[in-house]
Amino acid sequence: MTVLIDNLNTQQRKAVETTEGRVLILAGAGTGKTLVLTTRAAFLIKSKGVPPESILGLTFTNKAAGEMRKRLAQLVDEASAKKVTLCTFHSFCMQVLRKEIHHLGYTSNFTLYQPSDVERLVKAIAHDILESDGELPSLAATMAQINRAKNLGLDPDEISEGSDTWHDKFVKKVYRRLLESMRAHNAVDFDNLLTLTAELFTHHPEIASRYQDRYRYIMIDEYQDTNPIQYRLASLLSSQHGNLCVVGDDDQSIYGWRGADIRNILEFDQATVVKLEQNYRSTPMILNAANAVITNNENRHHKNLWSQQAAGDQIRVFHSPSEKLEAEAVVYRIIKLKKTLKLHWKDFAILYRSNALSRQFEQVLLRTSFQMGDHWRKGIPYKIFGGLEFFERREIKDLFSYLRVVVNRKDEMSVLRTINLPRRGIGERTLDQLTQFNRENEISLWEVMKLAVEGVLPEVIQSSLSKRSLTGIQNYMNIIEEASSKFDQWSLRQATLWLLDTIDFKRAIQEDVKSQKMRDFKWENVEELVSSLAEFEESGEGTTLNEYITSTPLQESDRKNNQNDDDTVQLMTFHSAKGLEFPVCFLIGLEDHIIPHERSLQETGVEEERRLMYVAMTRAKKMLYLSMSQQRSRMGVPQVSKPSRFLYEIPKDLLKICRFDQMEND
Repeated sequence: MTVLIDNLNTQQRKAVETTEGRVLILAGAGTGKTLVLTTRAAFLIKSKGVPPESILGLTFTNKAAGEMRKRLAQLVDEASAKKVTLCTFHSFCMQVLRKEIHHLGYTSNFTLYQPSDVERLVKAIAHDILESDGELPSLAATMAQINRAKNLGLDPDEISEGSDTWHDKFVKKVYRRLLESMRAHNAVDFDNLLTLTAELFTHHPEIASRYQDRYRYIMIDEYQDTNPIQYRLASLLSSQHGNLCVVGDDDQSIYGWRGADIRNILEFDQATVVKLEQNYRSTPMILNAANAVITNNENRHHKNLWSQQAAGDQIRVFHSPSEKLEAEAVVYRIIKLKKTLKLHWKDFAILYRSNALSRQFEQVLLRTSFQMGDHWRKGIPYKIFGGLEFFERREIKDLFSYLRVVVNRKDEMSVLRTINLPRRGIGERTLDQLTQFNRENEISLWEVMKLAVEGVLPEVIQSSLSKRSLTGIQNYMNIIEEASSKFDQWSLRQATLWLLDTIDFKRAIQEDVKSQKMRDFKWENVEELVSSLAEFEESGEGTTLNEYITSTPLQESDRKNNQNDDDTVQLMTFHSAKGLEFPVCFLIGLEDHIIPHERSLQETGVEEERRLMYVAMTRAKKMLYLSMSQQRSRMGVPQVSKPSRFLYEIPKDLLKICRFDQMEND
């Protein structure tokens, strides 16, 4: 054990050896946080004689818990490692409730509801409250408010206290009925796991005491990501022995939009504070730039990352005339660096603030040729990490399905995908009857719909179709027919904008997604698809909708045939990149309406956006490129872009300004 501690740096050793009382370990990016946590658990067992079953380690992902257990088993014997409770907050609460939930009026064989189960139950409750048999308006805002209340540990009466609006009263009623119904169904959901455990420990102190007595040493990973209910659980569990060690980095708190409260780590009081600042990942040049950016945040624990590595290369910055040229400039550099430095595709990451930005890069990667030995190959292998490729995203597939129906009325799959998007009051039973008739009589679903609207289907079917369903079908068919005419007469961009407006596609997104933030990101993807239609037309590749639709899946098919999953360029959002590292990182789209993001400035403020920029910068190990475009299309219309304000926070001596179209000594 002494040898292991001797291999730690001074601050890491202090973090390991400070075992009593409240301890706050501020672990900067790349400072060996997991090593410290596992060594600390091993130190408690081997040097302090703490029984392993007295140690509780809480994480946010099963992957993190598994990695900690694996490393701990290498430091102590495997049997001892298995006795340590290492799991996520949700797993821990599940274990507690399986044993103790009968104290709250449930039985131990309770069902864990998925989000879709909860949504169905909320719909049924809303129908009952509103005394409506018909279709409801979107309940997305209601669900969002209920989920927020759960994360904050609020009772129904505490939602929007003092507010008398109809909607707030409605949400309170729905939330109260939801809790009652779930109790009656002997069911809980993921958020309930936490709130019910906190309720159990609060109202049954004798039960809480058993867990407090068992877990003498508690460690919590990624503490900056905890929400109020997780903070409450940590306080309840540690109140007896007081040995609570929390590990995190306020500079990497980037989940305020989903309930994380940075105040939990900023206001962790009466604690011994240990700062891990020696970075083992990035060069000093990269760290100095990242430090310079994050220092502009006022609400933070002061830290200054440093490294013993060689200084490293300056950070390259280039400003391209357009987003297409930006993508080409990045891909050109990747090919050149791979060859010059003998790197692999997987050594490169392209990081972006918004998912919509991936489209240009995917298309350039798809069509770029590169030399491999004596041969030339088309298509650089890539993978979207933690997300879907552009044309696989739901909102893009939905709009694409509309475009397919405009071109081909016999495309039954696309008709079924779009006919109730947004809702038109056409029930599942109606669609089942129509599709059964079309298959039995071997005519297209579109023809069956025409017969239904004309009122000439067999009486047994026609009489069962409601007036509302028939009106919805008629409206849908009219839109498709008119869209076909628009695409014949207008540009692809103009016709698509007409279609989006006519079908009210924004409403379809609102019905599908609770979070306003996610709605905005999905709409950005739609805007990007419109831009791709405009580019397709301007490039001379084609002028008709059919040509555009045909070209896209062919490119995707070529890419998948040439893909090597083990060696691919990684594309991901800044959020998805957290916890990862790459030899070479390209941060793209660094423009002021993108990072900081317009909507996020209103919701979580500029400081969280700056933390996000910091997280992205500290993913790079050896080389960091910062890229932006002078103009970026929005709905196919070029708009002038300004460089992100965060770029001006980096000292000039750390930067090397490069031409976008030349590598020179780049």
